[in-house]
Amino acid sequence: MAEYLASIFGTEEDKVNCSFYFKIGACRHGDRCSRKHIKPTFSQTVLIFNLYSNPQNSAKSADGSHSTVTDEEMQEHYDNFFEEVFVECEDNYGEIEEINICDNLGDHLAGNVYIKFRREEDANLAVRDLNNRWFGGRVIYVELSPVTDFREACCRQYEMGECTRSGFCNFMHLKPISRELRQELYCRKIVRPKRSGGRMFSSKE
Repeated sequence: MAEYLASIFGTEEDKVNCSFYFKIGACRHGDRCSRKHIKPTFSQTVLIFNLYSNPQNSAKSADGSHSTVTDEEMQEHYDNFFEEVFVECEDNYGEIEEINICDNLGDHLAGNVYIKFRREEDANLAVRDLNNRWFGGRVIYVELSPVTDFREACCRQYEMGECTRSGFCNFMHLKPISRELRQELYCRKIVRPKRSGGRMFSSKE
């Protein structure tokens, strides 16, 4: 029986634990979910909730209509945000294996930033230091995430440009950074030492 339960843990067949929380680290039902969300006590991955704001989704003119943000401006804005988060967190907490940022519209996924460190100790340090810091005039909330393999969390249809649920899909819609920035960031040398909570995340508003 124990082997069977272990084999279905976190899958759709598991009637006790939420498969979406296990795969994605977030569930659209939140605390109202009928299944358990077992928060990890150790993990390589940190989740910063709703940190990224897509200007194409939030930009509105005074009369309520959406203002125009070009694709080029959008990519530059996103690359700048990604680079700031990457450098700030890697310099302060430890080597990063990957960062994934959701472009979904549902409240439980919108703007979520998943940072996977190489070492669990570095992820724990980041959670302790970043929790209740400020970013963009608001308090941020950070926790360890059960997600360490993002292949199961991503929407494959979105990657092929075929997702029919748009931003309200329950799987991650991950925005890619430019190829040049990816090469630059993942080949950089970590700059140390530096005090935690640098220029991007402030200790107060």
